[in-house]
Amino acid sequence: MTRTARFLRVSFGLLVIATGSGSVSGCFTGQERSGQALYEQHCGNCHGLDGRGLAQLMPPLAGADYLTQHRAALPCIVRRGLRGPITVNGLTYNGVMPGLSAEKLPDADVANILNYVRRAWGQPPPADLITPQEVTAARCE
Repeated sequence: MTRTARFLRVSFGLLVIATGSGSVSGCFTGQERSGQALYEQHCGNCHGLDGRGLAQLMPPLAGADYLTQHRAALPCIVRRGLRGPITVNGLTYNGVMPGLSAEKLPDADVANILNYVRRAWGQPPPADLITPQEVTAARCE
């Protein structure tokens, strides 16, 4: 085995171990463009491409305190949607957000959307990323 082949084999093995997956699709870090494209396709019409929401109808995501205060619930909100009053940055919104469960998005795509939203629009990067495994483990009942 050549030195290059050995390096590639070891590198791929480390990637599989680091992602906890046997497939490269489980790796989502550095996929901001994917997260942005998915956000624009599935979320941008209501929350705006700039994340500012729609007046008092749809809450903003840019600078939203809700994202840090309810981090554990975010995968379920994307999957199942949200109904009823919520408070974002001191303002109450009482609407319906449809979930993306009908879209059958892979867990890595949901993680990409959430990581994009949590880092976009000049927000300080979060200390941690939401992983596909975390999306899988979320109890959405």
